Amino acid sequence: MILGEFLLVAVLAVPALGAAAVAAIPHDRAARVVGVVAAALTLLVAVPLPVGRERGWFAYAPLPPSPEAAVAIHPWHQVDAPWVPGLDLRFHLGVDGISWPLVVLTALLTLLCCYYTLWKVPEGGSGRALVALLLVIEVGILGTFLAFDLVLFFVFFEVVLLPMYAVIAGWGGPDRRRAARKFALYTLFGSVLLLVGVFVVVAATGTADLLALTGSAGMSRGTQLAAFTLLALAFAVKSPLWPLHSWLPDAHTQAPTVGSVILAGVLLKMGTYGLIRIAVGVAPEGARWAAPVLGVLAVAAILVGGLVCLAQTELKRLIAYSSVGHMGFVLLGIATLTATGLQAALIGNVAHGVITGLLFFLAGAVKDRTHTGDLGDLSGLRETAPRLAGLLGFAAVASLGLPGLAGFWGEAFAVVAAVQVGGALWTTLAALAAVGGALTAAYFLRLLRQVTHGRPSPAVARLTPGLAGAELAAWAPLVLLALAVGLAPTLVLGVAEAPVTALLEVLP
Repeated sequence: MILGEFLLVAVLAVPALGAAAVAAIPHDRAARVVGVVAAALTLLVAVPLPVGRERGWFAYAPLPPSPEAAVAIHPWHQVDAPWVPGLDLRFHLGVDGISWPLVVLTALLTLLCCYYTLWKVPEGGSGRALVALLLVIEVGILGTFLAFDLVLFFVFFEVVLLPMYAVIAGWGGPDRRRAARKFALYTLFGSVLLLVGVFVVVAATGTADLLALTGSAGMSRGTQLAAFTLLALAFAVKSPLWPLHSWLPDAHTQAPTVGSVILAGVLLKMGTYGLIRIAVGVAPEGARWAAPVLGVLAVAAILVGGLVCLAQTELKRLIAYSSVGHMGFVLLGIATLTATGLQAALIGNVAHGVITGLLFFLAGAVKDRTHTGDLGDLSGLRETAPRLAGLLGFAAVASLGLPGLAGFWGEAFAVVAAVQVGGALWTTLAALAAVGGALTAAYFLRLLRQVTHGRPSPAVARLTPGLAGAELAAWAPLVLLALAVGLAPTLVLGVAEAPVTALLEVLP
């Protein structure tokens, strides 16, 4: 087994073994420490996944295609072993420039969340159980990004459901059980659609191998339209994309801080990644056919998300609804089916994970200190807790798309991609999306005015200016990444350029 294959297996095996070890250790604090070590080792094996190809230490360019490989996907590394031989299903893992940034993001956020539990365990259950569930969720998310077999992809996609339900229902807020049920029901609905879509593809082609399927694998136009519709709806629920988003605000509001960070930071990306890798790749004619509808829905999400945020009075709900708008920009980029648009979607995914993860960490810190999330009760934060207010201001301006920070590139490129497509429809969508960007700036500036400015409210007046060392350690990597991706977007775009180009070559 070469190094790359070993790393592919290890990136799933380490958190899985870590979750088992955490569950087996009776002492709560020791178990949480073991969980942090497992999460750190997972990140250590995820970062060097590009190492070991011919073109230097980091394989930003793909390998030359082999005769048996599909033109559209050239993995840096693969592990392909029999899984269910009777059904010709294989345990097929692979990584390329589309999946690797999301793998690293998942490993990083899981590590930060596990580390955060060393400092503070939310009420509702033991920290040991929470860390074990976070590691199981990590296995499911990483497996989703690495699976190159459709059935294996579906299995990993489903692994996340019950642990996330347990995190929300066990450690969430007062209305946590209703929010967890809503999350589970919506996700199960999407899972049924995904399963039917996978069945349609496998039945029509006789294979579940993504390398063979990407580019339609000879499916008829009618089959592609049906498959794309089922798959797109399934991924729209997970992302979530308007109008299938109503589970998101409740889940975010009631989830504990670490649950919200994982949910917004990487779990939503399973949907948008699936839309690019599975729906567009496997049913390209269906994607071309549905592109105008996706564009309209994307812009509707951007505008609706912005208008709802302007009316929100609760901190975590506002950040949750902002995700609807940001995911709208990601969908707009995908809908254009251009290199610029897909690049915008990929960097938008990473930027949203980094920035919104930081926002939910900060929102959790504010609520833990003041015991309220009502914006009307949070004025004057900069007077009593200037460090916390400064970090909140940084995260807000990063999320509204300030040039030089990570949030700018995805939104700007998505609008540019729509303009490049041309025509009355796409030009109008680009203009409306730009208006949505202005709404994003408006509601985040309103948030900062209400929370950080003015006289300190009674809930804020009793705060102290200091921040815990554990908080700074958990937040600092996200601040640095927001700056790094904003100043050097090639960190994401460089690795994604070749696989995006290869994918577009098979689109009709």
